[in-house]
Amino acid sequence: MEETYRIDPSLPDDELCEQIKAACARMEQTYEDGFYSKLTVYRHWSKHNPELSGKIARPRAYRWYLRRELLKLARRGAEITVTRSRPRVDLRSPRLLELVDETDFDLTRKKVFLFGPERSDLSIERLEHYTGTRAEDFQRYVLLTNYNMHIEAFMNQFPDCEKPNRDNVQMPALHHKQNDNLGISIVNIGVGPSNAKNLTDHLAVLRPDAMLMVGHCAGVRNHQEIGDFVLASGYMRGDHLLDESLPPSVPITPSFLLNRALASALDEADLPYRIGAVFTTADRNWELSLQRTLEHLRVSRSIAVDMESATVAANGFRYRIPNATLLCVSDKPLHGQPKLPTSAKAFYAETKNQHLAVATNAIQRIKQEYPDGLPNSDIRAPEESLLEGPDGSC
Repeated sequence: MEETYRIDPSLPDDELCEQIKAACARMEQTYEDGFYSKLTVYRHWSKHNPELSGKIARPRAYRWYLRRELLKLARRGAEITVTRSRPRVDLRSPRLLELVDETDFDLTRKKVFLFGPERSDLSIERLEHYTGTRAEDFQRYVLLTNYNMHIEAFMNQFPDCEKPNRDNVQMPALHHKQNDNLGISIVNIGVGPSNAKNLTDHLAVLRPDAMLMVGHCAGVRNHQEIGDFVLASGYMRGDHLLDESLPPSVPITPSFLLNRALASALDEADLPYRIGAVFTTADRNWELSLQRTLEHLRVSRSIAVDMESATVAANGFRYRIPNATLLCVSDKPLHGQPKLPTSAKAFYAETKNQHLAVATNAIQRIKQEYPDGLPNSDIRAPEESLLEGPDGSC
């Protein structure tokens, strides 16, 4: 095997695609042989920082992403080389936590891949442990829920979906697989912001094109009804889970394009919805500290309360993943309609399939309009390049 593999950007597209596929296969073989690959990209158009490089681990898990992004760069004339780098670090090594520590990690510094190889390895292992499925089976579009009923609705809509490979999985995932990972995955992350951060920390390594929180919320406005939908226009981060990593003063908004697709799907189905701020709390019994919560709701003008949406959005912002929120009002505790067992069960049975259908309809719209992935320039710092170039696919 040659020490260095070079991709020739002057080739026509069909030959260029073959070279990129060969480069990915080489990185995968290098990984199987016990080494990381070093990917180097020289961008002649960059005046101040033309050469970027980074080490790649478990490339098979996000091969679709590497193929797409390398083609974008090569079409623009970037010189791309792949070489064998240092031996893989054993995940049981005492050095591992030092190597993956992101306390002082500058996420805005230019690099060829957002994550180091040890972080990629660890996150992929944990993702497979939590979800009971292979990382390679994750699709480009990921739905996050905290209800098993949405898992059931997903199986109803996609009966041939890939299921967990064992019982009693902590965060079960299902995958409606399509060629080149163009399908949809869903993960039951469980309840609460800590679970939301945990899963999205690791999911980010796979570079999904979008992630969408599909959950329930408490409606807090007079003119909301049980069963109405909520699209977040912003978030009140009452979970405080990421405050040290992402200051609360940083504005977090969902993807406008995802929200537009969701609104179109809701309009097409003639379903009522409101757009506004979502207040995410870490306290499941926020109603028991009502006066404090009411003040947060007033100053933020929030229209709904949940326990995951702001956390997902904040991590999506940190890791440059377009995201949005599709919630359904399941209770109105401020208006004498708390969540009680009998009414909750009836509500869940009536809405689960409809709720999921809106989400998947919106994803289909996005796939048709943006086949090469959602633009994410609004969640990237000005100096970042990551792997992205002009549109392209291979």
